[in-house]
Order: sequence, then C-alpha cells, then structure tokens
Amino acid sequence: MIQPVWYHDIVRVQVLFFGLLRDIIGQSQTSLELPADATVGNVFDHFAARFPALVELKRSVMLARNQEFAPAATPLADGDEIALLPPVSGGTGPWIHQITTEPKGNFYGLTRQPLDVATLARQLLQPHDGAFVNFEGVVRDNTKGRPTRFLDYECYETMAIKLMAQIGDEITAAHPISRIALVHRLGRMEIGETSVAVVAFSPHRKPAFDAALEGINKLKKLVPIWKKEHFADGEVWVEGEWDESLIR
Repeated sequence: MIQPVWYHDIVRVQVLFFGLLRDIIGQSQTSLELPADATVGNVFDHFAARFPALVELKRSVMLARNQEFAPAATPLADGDEIALLPPVSGGTGPWIHQITTEPKGNFYGLTRQPLDVATLARQLLQPHDGAFVNFEGVVRDNTKGRPTRFLDYECYETMAIKLMAQIGDEITAAHPISRIALVHRLGRMEIGETSVAVVAFSPHRKPAFDAALEGINKLKKLVPIWKKEHFADGEVWVEGEWDESLIR
C-alpha cells in the first residue's frame, strides 16, 4: 500500500541558478519539494537527472545554502534558499550593494555603473597613508587571439558582497595596512573598461602591494561572479575554478 506523503514529510526550497547553469536549466530560479531528510546535494542530483549536461560539471559546481557555501551532505530545512554556483571567472555611480566595515573603514561595493576607482581611492585615502596600490582588471580585446566584442558579468549579489567583505576584513587583519576596498562592476562592459578593482592603503608600500595581490586572487576564486565573453562568432561563459579550500 502506498503511504501518503504528509506536509511534514517534505521540505520546500527555493533554488537559484547562475551563469552557465542558468543557461542549461533555462531559468534563473525555481521552487522544489524534496523528502524531509534530503540534503543540499540532493538538490543538485534532482536537476542533474533532468539535465544530463550538469553531470559533467558536478566536480566544479559549488553549492550554497542561505548564502553560505555548504557541503553536499548538509541537511535541508523548509524555506531554505539553495544556489548552484558554476566556477567563478574569475565609477562611483550608485552601488547595488555596499558594505563599509569599521573600525578600519574598509569598503566593498557592487555596481552596474562605470567604475571610477581613482576617485574612490582618493576618498578613502587617510593622512597617515604613505601609499596605496590600485589593481584594476580591465576588459581586453581578445582571448587567445580570438577577438572579443564585449563582456557580461553577473553574480549572486547578496552572497558576493558578504564574501567580499569577509575577504577584505581578513586581509586587513593579516597585513599591516590601514584599509582596503574591493569593488566589482556587473552587466555589459566594453573593451578597456574596468570590471574589478582592489585598492590597498598602507603607511608603507610593500604591505599595500601584498594585500592588493591577495585581494584579487581570493576574489577571483571565492566570490560567485561569472563572466560571459562575446565574440563575433559566438559567446561563452568563461571557465574558472573554485579555491581548493571550498572543494567538497
């Protein structure tokens, strides 16, 4: 005899898809009902059974539960938000999201407007700073000789800004710098435009260089931001890789 499934025997979760995964699934979000003992990994398995292309990506897809990275074995709870995240690719216009952390005054921001990093750096510079190092990633006109027309960036915004702040605050604690800023632009970007910037401020130059390098390296491998490259003859989501510390 088939036993009825009662309300308390299932969990209902919201599932988000980004970048290449959104293209495969054909939508950016959906709801899903699973047995009450289901895990985060079961969410991926559910969609992999429907979309075989996901199976080949399993080793490179990260899972997040309520905006925090989660192992596949993490139990689900009713109302959870689960995100399937492909490998990250790694203006002072209105910020979509921004965080300023005290007491240092570190700044983190996401925007869809052109980045004016020089102005931002001068606004954050303090009298006791003897140097600031400004790293800017800009859109180049080719990838391995294939002409690029423009780029599109998208991200899991609420999770991305939280991770940017976590990365920056940890770097500030580990290096003798006065403050740091991590900012990223989203949407369409033309050749030569700045997509991402890390600015580190310090009384002396070497700590600022070290902090800026660590900042961009961690941002590219830990923050869920994806890049689609548009060519004259097609388009492709740029494959990256997650930081080894996140691999489940």
